[in-house]
Amino acid sequence: MLVVLAFVIAACGGDDNNSSSTGSTSGAAADSNNGKTADAAARKGGTVTMLAASDVDYVDPGHTYYTFGEMVTLATNRPLYSFKPDDANKPVPDLADGEPQISADKETVTVRIKPGIKYAPPVNRAVKSADVKYAFERFFSVNVGGQYATYFNMIKGAPQKPTTGVKPISGIETPDDQTIVFHLTRPTGVPFSAALVMPISVPVPEEYAKPFDARNPSTYNTHVAFTGPYMIKNNASGSLTGYKPGKSITIVRNPNWDAKTDYRPANVDGYLLRTNATDANVSARQVIDGNSMLLDTNPPANILKELVTKTKDQYLSVPSGGYRYFPLNLEVRPFDNINVRKAVMAGFSRNAARLARGGKYVGDIATHWLPPNFPGFDQAGGYKGFPDIDFFNANNEDGDMTVAAKYFKAAGYPSGRYTGSEQLLVVGANADPGKAQAEVATAQLQKMGFRVRLRLVPQDAVYTDWCQVPSKRVAMCGGAGWFKDFADPQSMLEPVFKGSNINRQSGNINYSMLNDPKVDAAMNKAALAAGDDRLRQWAAIDKMIIEDAAGIPFIWDKTTLVRSKNIVGVANPYIALWDLSYISIK
Repeated sequence: MLVVLAFVIAACGGDDNNSSSTGSTSGAAADSNNGKTADAAARKGGTVTMLAASDVDYVDPGHTYYTFGEMVTLATNRPLYSFKPDDANKPVPDLADGEPQISADKETVTVRIKPGIKYAPPVNRAVKSADVKYAFERFFSVNVGGQYATYFNMIKGAPQKPTTGVKPISGIETPDDQTIVFHLTRPTGVPFSAALVMPISVPVPEEYAKPFDARNPSTYNTHVAFTGPYMIKNNASGSLTGYKPGKSITIVRNPNWDAKTDYRPANVDGYLLRTNATDANVSARQVIDGNSMLLDTNPPANILKELVTKTKDQYLSVPSGGYRYFPLNLEVRPFDNINVRKAVMAGFSRNAARLARGGKYVGDIATHWLPPNFPGFDQAGGYKGFPDIDFFNANNEDGDMTVAAKYFKAAGYPSGRYTGSEQLLVVGANADPGKAQAEVATAQLQKMGFRVRLRLVPQDAVYTDWCQVPSKRVAMCGGAGWFKDFADPQSMLEPVFKGSNINRQSGNINYSMLNDPKVDAAMNKAALAAGDDRLRQWAAIDKMIIEDAAGIPFIWDKTTLVRSKNIVGVANPYIALWDLSYISIK
């Protein structure tokens, strides 16, 4: 067996409840009280209130795929591997007892798990490797709705389509209670190991979860068995009494958590996450002027300016290692015409969209998909991007209507503007800065001649009720973001743009509905590549997606996190959000 000495990783899709993952940072996320330095001085105890503009997507670790959901998951559960706040690029063993072992042919991955980790009440028993096996098996069930199967469908026997009910997977073995072995169909052991930071590896006790998973959708989402330092408050039957969807999440200590098995300090006694704080101006003001409070998301542009100029010690700017973008739905007319899409990309002012979120403080203007300092960024042209693509490069950040007119004419609109009759549906968040961003997108489309119907909904509904549901035929998702699942360009491009990953039922992540066989074939080839060749191949795919005009990346994102004066703020750059296991009260 070949021991993996260093494997890289990090987290996923994002909304305005923040972002996700690392990428361009390695410890730049937190303030001076970050990481281990914060551990030694941190005071124990107290309860912190977080104001959030929206809810988690799911509490169920087999279903959550947005960073706000992962923030809660990482505090209340233990995946095989996770990240300390001081290094977003190198994962550390969490439930695992060491680094994964990869066979010489890279087709077998073996992981040992720590003994003595127990579930919170009412399960109360020690975690076994079979629990991780069941977590993987249930992930592929349509009842659970796991959303990133692309990283794990190479397990031998793994379903290629969601199953009805939970089915055994022959390629996962548990020779004893502390060992789990994954047999793969392809030599992809290294990226597979990197993906073991995802919430899919959080253990799930089959005997407890099976009755909930038998329902469609599974009701385990309100009966999760926790293993982390914290848990969502529940009752004797495991019902999450502390989870009130759309209102609040009450997080308390897990009485069965053993600090000797964990690297996290878990300083405070608990959290109240208010998930209905939709007025961003009011929320930011309450946190800045209050005590023991956190803001989970980017403040409005006016508050951000105040923070930067007057209250510099109460915010953190966290490069999220991701991009914010406006996907163009290829299945909705007239975006089914590539020249219309190129015209929109040419005429669209990325700078106006950035200003709506707060200007230069929220990130650099994107010229392609892979963000700065991320593997493949330089190979994809760095900040200059692809100068030979006239409809999208570093020269038209403010929009170029001359180039736009060229492509509108090529699409059959001789006036150089869109003159069709279709009305485009744009869906965005009903709270700033996502609201302002969606309004700017609407104005940009209207200036090119489009008729637009802007629908503003709660942040979590933007995805789960609209952009992730192809039948809703959203022409443009007005507030999309994507943040790496792990520090590899595959995690930035494949989930979002691979045609074979399109899920027409629900939970679809390919908002553009891009289904280009050339892109899919290139991704399949690049998934097996290594070293510099791997980065060059993914950089070429980055360019192919720009050439397909599948969406408008407008910033390489930074997340701004706000705290009260008496809070020691520690962010985790893996998810570009507060790390609830490291926060403390002064």
